[in-house]
Amino acid sequence: MSEQQFDSSLPVAIIGGGPVGLAAAAHLIQQGLSPVIFEAEETVGAAPLAWGHVQMFSSWRYNIDRASRALLERQGWSAPDADTYPTGRELAEQYLLPLARTPEIAGCLRLGTRVTGIARIRTGKVKNAQREQQPFDIRFEESNGAEGRLVAAAVIVATGTWGNPAPAGASGLAAIGEKAAHERIRYGMPDVLGADRSRYAGKKVLVIGSGHSAIGTLIDLAKLAAQEPGAAIVWAMRRSQPGQVYGGGDADQLPERGALGQRLRQLVNAGRIELLTPFAVDEITVNDSVLEVRDADGRAVAVDELIVATGLRPELKILREVRLDLDAALECPRALAPLIDPNLHSCGTVRPHGAEILAQPDTGLYIAGMASYGRAPTFLMATGYEQVRSIAAWLAGDFEAARRVELELPETGVCSTDRDVSGHDGGKSSCCAPATAPVAEKACCAAP
Repeated sequence: MSEQQFDSSLPVAIIGGGPVGLAAAAHLIQQGLSPVIFEAEETVGAAPLAWGHVQMFSSWRYNIDRASRALLERQGWSAPDADTYPTGRELAEQYLLPLARTPEIAGCLRLGTRVTGIARIRTGKVKNAQREQQPFDIRFEESNGAEGRLVAAAVIVATGTWGNPAPAGASGLAAIGEKAAHERIRYGMPDVLGADRSRYAGKKVLVIGSGHSAIGTLIDLAKLAAQEPGAAIVWAMRRSQPGQVYGGGDADQLPERGALGQRLRQLVNAGRIELLTPFAVDEITVNDSVLEVRDADGRAVAVDELIVATGLRPELKILREVRLDLDAALECPRALAPLIDPNLHSCGTVRPHGAEILAQPDTGLYIAGMASYGRAPTFLMATGYEQVRSIAAWLAGDFEAARRVELELPETGVCSTDRDVSGHDGGKSSCCAPATAPVAEKACCAAP
């Protein structure tokens, strides 16, 4: 990416009013630039509020952006205890909502305003001539239906992936019958111990998935089953062995993340959760009061309710008229893919990265936050904060700061393998290099 000067007479459009979008605005303000934040919902932090009952496995230490903290502290804000673990609702109420009320952020925030498309003004996607000299045309629709546009010098897409869950079908398409059975299916992490308790109490529930959302849901269902008679829990996943899912245990530098997998292992070993593996969902049918879920090999399990936690996907429709360079499999920036591809590794110790890796072919366009990971898992909020710090520095012309690493991420203690990583050493071994170790140019892992 060339060190092209930025036209500071125009604002920077930020799409998404979540943690990373707000952090992007704070860093741009710190650099003397003018952001405009578009948030489709009527509040910032809509996604954390949606999973408000879920406790995060990263403590407050990793969840507060530095530039955002500076804006908050000017208003007399006191940070929560750095070593405690917020829920999604606490993250929103104690951090994101106060941040949105600071004069600097409030002045550039447009709530209830959904971006419908992004393009180069009067250029379209195909035309080359004078393309780089044209600013961006941001089209939006307000909650009252009114349409509008913003002309921007740069765009940071921080839309996240929360509203676009992957289906149950193992092929990536919805399973046959999945749409028809939608009343018995929930996606993501329902509040099984709170608002959704009556739906799952005393029921036989199937959870599909092998990520942290599936793990947390299974643990909560086990707690509910201990309190309500007649409940049964079935866990299905596509991979053949659960070892990697159980995580790094004591080797994980985020203790709460490491503990999640170990709790799940104990529940499976104790027979409180039935494990089906490998189980690739192919068809779902509703027979009277029973939901029958079949895999590609013809095996079937009958349950009352189905929870699908098979991951999330980026929504790319608004980017159809700009030029993108995305990895064919992950739908993330192509240069980022080797660092996060779960086919290669599962390390949470992704090297910090910023403007140069996230930039798209249309100069001034960046994808950041969870959206930058595409379909890859293991995103940490601190990663997004470092991304937008670098982007803001680049747009301000401080290319040295943009290239400088200012973040060390905690290791997961597990890399790509189906072996039981806790093995005989209590989970203390890791195939990931420590943050200070030299790392191969195209890999995040050192030799085992």
